[in-house]
Amino acid sequence: MNEYAELRQRQQAEFNVLPLGFAFSRKQFDEMMEGWGLDPDKDLDKILRVPGGGYVQQKDVGLLSQTTERHDAEMTAAIAGDTTGEGFIYQMFLYELDNHEYGYTRDTEDTLEALGYTEKEVFGDPRLKRGIEKAVAEICNREG
Repeated sequence: MNEYAELRQRQQAEFNVLPLGFAFSRKQFDEMMEGWGLDPDKDLDKILRVPGGGYVQQKDVGLLSQTTERHDAEMTAAIAGDTTGEGFIYQMFLYELDNHEYGYTRDTEDTLEALGYTEKEVFGDPRLKRGIEKAVAEICNREG
């Protein structure tokens, strides 16, 4: 299996069990707060908003930070460990290009944005350049 996909799946599973709440309406917010045993009007100082409509209790901020920092470090180490760009980096680009429908759009912009890279960064690093070129060639060959 794709090492990048395995890492992402494991990290997603770990993230999914974090004590986060999500609310996109007042009703959902009230239900989330009550589920935590908090008063939705009086205990606002006990929560912190996170991106994507998420909330975390102040007491769990450290756990969230540690988890995201560890995930970032794991990804950085996996990328650094691919000295040629033909292993993990290639798998990363192949997975994300497929995920962002490169075979249909022939556009790498969404993939690069999702991975946090600019075109200049990718083509300025021989490993990243090799990985994306190999992934693009694989998709183009597959698509005919």
